[in-house]
Amino acid sequence: MTPVLLGILSFPVVLGLIAFRVPIGLAMLVVGIIGSWLVTGTINPVIAQYKNVTYSTFASYSLSVVPLFLLMGQFASLGGLSSGLFKAAASWLGHRKGGVAMAAIGASAGFGAICGSSLATAATMGQVSLPELKKYGYSDALATASVAAGGTLGILIPPSIILVIYAVLAEQNIAKLFIAAFIPGILAVIGYIIVIAIYVRVWPEGGGLRERVPYAERLRNLAEIWPVLAIFLLVIGGIYGGLFTPTEAAAIGAAGTGIMALLSRQLTWPKIVEAMVSTASSTAMIFMIVLGAMSLNSFLALSHLPQEAAAWVSSQGFNPWLVLTIVLLLYLVMGCVMDSLSMILLTVPIIYPIMSALDFGLTPDEFGIWFGVLVLIAVEVGLITPPVGMNLFIINSMSPGTRITETYRGVLPFVASDIIRTALLAAFPPITLWLVWALF
Repeated sequence: MTPVLLGILSFPVVLGLIAFRVPIGLAMLVVGIIGSWLVTGTINPVIAQYKNVTYSTFASYSLSVVPLFLLMGQFASLGGLSSGLFKAAASWLGHRKGGVAMAAIGASAGFGAICGSSLATAATMGQVSLPELKKYGYSDALATASVAAGGTLGILIPPSIILVIYAVLAEQNIAKLFIAAFIPGILAVIGYIIVIAIYVRVWPEGGGLRERVPYAERLRNLAEIWPVLAIFLLVIGGIYGGLFTPTEAAAIGAAGTGIMALLSRQLTWPKIVEAMVSTASSTAMIFMIVLGAMSLNSFLALSHLPQEAAAWVSSQGFNPWLVLTIVLLLYLVMGCVMDSLSMILLTVPIIYPIMSALDFGLTPDEFGIWFGVLVLIAVEVGLITPPVGMNLFIINSMSPGTRITETYRGVLPFVASDIIRTALLAAFPPITLWLVWALF
């Protein structure tokens, strides 16, 4: 059996192990070790390299961003910043048709700007907004779907943990990826708000109205969320102002969020311990998946599958836009059965060399940034795509009595909005790259 064929067979083996509930990190690690053994014909050097690979992977300066952004999100969640965001958004939008659901979207975008995790954004905003949505007569379908869709903004509005992982795998600039995701993130917010506006007009019974809030109270609520704006400007502004690197920005952001939460008197010492433990647990899970991906990628490099696949696609003369469409559809399908981090780690080492060999009229750096944002959006859609979108299960579990089929039905218009936005950004790369060109 040739090394290339071994590389091809590794994917169904990994997916089969996942189907039998083997943890994704362990599945990739085992397949990577056995595959490398079969290619090289010896096991001892393969095992011996892992003492160096493990250290070099976990001691990576770029990956140190991950636990810091996770800690930042934990402080924001446990410190009560999410409730202030929703309260401010609801006071300005709640009296409009679908306004409370729109407020959930806006608050999720604000929380995503200091969190970086979709699942954390969905879970946190679900606790705050679902009771209010039910209180004002929103249907189960619209209430759960809007919060689940809003949660996806956690990985799209910078900073984003998934973008950090992509940057490491594709050797791209983290700062440029963050700024490139900003306009697509704003478009996502606008698209979701339009979906809600259409939804409550087609199905008026789907959403209720909240009483109008006086402007004095609106301004007071707006003033109370200044910590979120300050942290966002400190982190993102500091990166693009050249004051510090993304890793330093993550550390400053985590410290700033913790201080703000302490000053709000909602972050107690037990909650600080909880934040540390949750951060350590999530970091360990992510790093185990990263180690497994490194093992699998090492085997794939030995098999020469990425190079052979890229050469084959280039030699066939396929239209680059057709290949891009197929890849994005593949991500949408995989998103129905796999979590976002696993998708990125499993596919980017193979798909990125293939795509970068095609001509889209962009420089290599521009292509890497543009393609990364498209992959991020496709992954984001997977989080709310039935039947197993992770956000759907999280929000549905927080809404007792709501059938999962109701959540599925409500989220379909949001998925349609995501698909339209993905097509728009794929067809017009300057939308994604404009801010990068302007700032760099």
